[in-house]
Amino acid sequence: MLFETVFEKFVQESPASVMVRALLENILQPGPLDELFERTATVQYTERLLFSSVVDVMGLVVTGFFKSPHAVHHRHSEMFAVTLKCFYEKLQGIELPVMQAMVRETTTRLQAINVELGGNAPALLPGYRVKILDGNALAGTEHRIKELRSLAAGALPGKTLGVLDPQLGLIVDVFPCEDGHAQERSLLEPVLATVQAGDLWIEDRNFCTLGFISGVAARRAGILVREHKGLPWQALSALRYVGRTASGDVWEQEVEIEVTAAHDQAELGEVLKLRRLVIKLNKPTRDGETEVVLLTNVWNVEALTLAQLYLERWRIETAFQVLTDTLVCEQARLGYPKAALFAFCVTILAYNLLATVKAALAAVHGAAVVD
Repeated sequence: MLFETVFEKFVQESPASVMVRALLENILQPGPLDELFERTATVQYTERLLFSSVVDVMGLVVTGFFKSPHAVHHRHSEMFAVTLKCFYEKLQGIELPVMQAMVRETTTRLQAINVELGGNAPALLPGYRVKILDGNALAGTEHRIKELRSLAAGALPGKTLGVLDPQLGLIVDVFPCEDGHAQERSLLEPVLATVQAGDLWIEDRNFCTLGFISGVAARRAGILVREHKGLPWQALSALRYVGRTASGDVWEQEVEIEVTAAHDQAELGEVLKLRRLVIKLNKPTRDGETEVVLLTNVWNVEALTLAQLYLERWRIETAFQVLTDTLVCEQARLGYPKAALFAFCVTILAYNLLATVKAALAAVHGAAVVD
């Protein structure tokens, strides 16, 4: 009875606190996290230190309560079933598929909560599941580990591609890479394997490749990508004026590209027709560009609508900014790539928890009030 009285007071006077606590206990249940690790890990194994315990400790770090696992150990040694040295050894060896599965499976559970609460935002383009893809390079780390002490520059511990579902407000997938200097387009093959019919993928020009465009189209999905000047295309029609948006005048033409590398869904030499949209900007970008050129295989949507839709790509850049500035996704003390990438993935988990709370509040008070 006493607990009910206290709990009810929090529900009435601090509902956001109650929601956060409930989500934490739901999504970070040790059982599902440890089962995920046992099912996914191929090199590491559980002896005394549970995977869920590593997630708990890193959660305190990426949310800014402590600066490092060492600081957590100093204040809460009871959270460690092993020595601090053993903890770090576990942290720096967590496999990439494990951290990717953690993001995917916790997001699936949060998605179900969002749908039940009615907190989803309106679809950006009815009839399509819009997904926004972008890359993020982790900042250079301190020279704490032996391998980095002879280097002058800060070592880049890794790079990731993230996928944002703007309707859910969640980062639904992540593709981590231990090579911090890798080109983003070199990471596209595993992304392509996740493309489903009915998707619409929005990306910057770094992802404008023949293989990715043709692969998305072959999977009966849509793509809206900024044109890379190195992409070869053949004009099928002249540019024609179609109207004006708040950003500038929009022109359109039909072009075709030829698949130059066969893969599981597209044949070598296959020709793909695309729409090429040229937005002549009212004012230059910060890089001095006066035009933004887009390529798309979506034919049943007006060009002005697609030109406006591309502007929604800023949402994932905002998400990455929250990961960096509000949370602490870049851990300068973690020089080992797997440790740094795992911290980034735990930060995504924290971001998605926050996004779910915001969606729940928006379902009651409206998005404008919550923002």
